[in-house]
Amino acid sequence: MLEKGLIMSCPSCCSPMNREFRAEINIHFPGLNGLDKPTVWVFPHLCVCLGCGCAQFKIPEGELKQLQTR
Repeated sequence: MLEKGLIMSCPSCCSPMNREFRAEINIHFPGLNGLDKPTVWVFPHLCVCLGCGCAQFKIPEGELKQLQTR
């Protein structure tokens, strides 16, 4: 993620044109077994490269635990 005042290069294209956005993501579990499992909502900060569209985010600890235990 971007720290305040720090410009990071995109890991995909090395562009310095990155911007942080708020997002909401609904994670579904794969396969037929996943249909019976509740989805996990996460509300991360996205770091988006405005040059190539590559996006990165970190899943908060509470939601990560949900993904690990289901």
